[in-house]
Amino acid sequence: MNQKGILSEINLKGIRSSGAGGQNVNKVATKIELTFDLKNSAALSENEKNVLAKKLANRISKDSNIILQCDESRSQFQNKKIIIQRFLDLLFESLKKPKIRKNTKPTKGSIKRRLDSKKSNSEKKANRKKLRF
Repeated sequence: MNQKGILSEINLKGIRSSGAGGQNVNKVATKIELTFDLKNSAALSENEKNVLAKKLANRISKDSNIILQCDESRSQFQNKKIIIQRFLDLLFESLKKPKIRKNTKPTKGSIKRRLDSKKSNSEKKANRKKLRF
């Protein structure tokens, strides 16, 4: 994955944000919308595109765009930094290969402890019963 190539392919658009900000809200488009065309990206290989399409299926629009929005800050610049970092983190986390779990045997000690606890529980419950002659 080519990070510089990906950054050159994203589109950032300023939108008027709701919420706190006073008159500034009415004048400045501080909310940022990031769009990334996954299907036509040259920075990603076909294999990476397929993996991202599967893992991010709920975030991808019908025309294969990944769309993210940020209006956390009252500053447009801050929102741009936040959304770009969030986008890169999303891509890196989605492309990480999960560790393969290696099956292991339980140790002799753990087997012995388990059987001992089962035996003690059995004896405890057996002692609760009324004796019949």
